[in-house]
Order: sequence, then C-alpha cells, then structure tokens
Amino acid sequence: MAVPILKQGKYLIASIQSALTDSDMVSLREDLMEQVGRYRSRGIIIDVTALDVMDSYASRSLRNIAYMTKLRGAETVLVGIQADVAYAMVQLGTSLEEVNTALDLEEGLAFLDQLI
Repeated sequence: MAVPILKQGKYLIASIQSALTDSDMVSLREDLMEQVGRYRSRGIIIDVTALDVMDSYASRSLRNIAYMTKLRGAETVLVGIQADVAYAMVQLGTSLEEVNTALDLEEGLAFLDQLI
C-alpha cells in the first residue's frame, strides 16, 4: 500500500494509514528521498496516528528515513505516536534517538516553522 505524500509549501507530509509491510517501508523511504530532492523540501512530517503497533523494523526504518533526509537537508518530525505505542516502544527498548517528535500534525508544523 503506497503512503500518500502531500506537498505543503516547503514541507512534505506522509500519512501512514495502516501497518506497512517491509517493502512498503522501502517504497516510502525511496519516495521521500526522491521528493525531497525534486521539491527541495526543508521539512518532512510523517504522521503515524493510525498505527496501533510499531515494531522494531518500522521504528528503525522511520529513524533511518529521518537520518537520510537530514543528510539531504530536510528535518523530519514524526507525529501522532499513540500512548499505547509509546509505552510498548519503551518497554521493548525501541529507540527513536535524535528523531524529532510532536503530538500531532499541527504541533509538527509549528515545530518545523520554528526550526526552519
């Protein structure tokens, strides 16, 4: 399932609607990397509000996307992590080190506006 990516000014917004397969995560990474260059985006928001589970592969993939896009000059903010997902991630020792997070899309946009 392809993740829709919207261009909003100098930002890209990717909204994950359901659990992604490994190949879906690879496609998301490739799509974001390509669009950052094409649109010269300065920020990316990845909305995971719809996810009720985030396994270690998904967490690692999102962290890697944030690192890769930063190398391309775009800051990434992960928004919408549900309370139960955050609890499970901490209990399992899953880390999103150095990845910007915000409560929701509105706060993610505000964060990028201040940062960029």
